[in-house]
This record gives sequence, C-alpha cells and structure tokens, in this order.
Amino acid sequence: MQRSDQQPVKAAAERQEWTFLTSHARVLVIIARDPTVRLRDVAAICQVTERTVQAIVADLEEAGYLVRSREGRRNHYTIPSGGQFRHAAEAGQEISGLLALLARPATPTEDSDGNYRA
Repeated sequence: MQRSDQQPVKAAAERQEWTFLTSHARVLVIIARDPTVRLRDVAAICQVTERTVQAIVADLEEAGYLVRSREGRRNHYTIPSGGQFRHAAEAGQEISGLLALLARPATPTEDSDGNYRA
C-alpha cells in the first residue's frame, strides 16, 4: 500500500505505539494520586527517565500547574485549582475534571446493566 506521495505506508505493527495522554498529563495524574511521590517512582510508572520527569515537573511548575514544597527530606506537590488546558480545542476547560477522573483509584464496579465503570 502506498500513499499519494509514493512512500510506503507502514503496517500497524510497524508503527510507533501511541497513547492518549502525553507524558506531562501522565506525570500530573500520578502526582495527583500521591502528592509525596518520589520522581524516581513517577519515572518508573511512566516508563521514562528520571531526568525526563524532572524536566516535566519543571515545565508544570513554570506553567503554574504544580507547586513544590519541602517537607523534611521529601518534596510535596500541590496542584492549584483553576488550571486550564493549553490547547485551543479545550479552551476554557479546567484540568480538574481530567484529574478527578484519572487520579482516583481504579476500582471497577458493575452497574445495574452489567457494565463496568471505574
């Protein structure tokens, strides 16, 4: 199979895997779940390097999505309310809805129709 520009189209198995969430969103969700989490643990969960997580946390702090404070020898993270998505397609929408959905523990329950919900 070829595209109009005559370059072969890769089969689905050959394409790079993708996910719905960016690394920035994933890091923020993990911190929302545990505000005292170590960045080393965030890196392991996200399957990226600790240095990458440090850069993401710095980005989130600079943009106002995250506030870091020291509690003894550990960092404690706070997510200020009112943070909004940055893309025009989600303009005016607060990230709190996404965090509320994804940061809660995933405990599926069955509803009256037999469907499972987290």
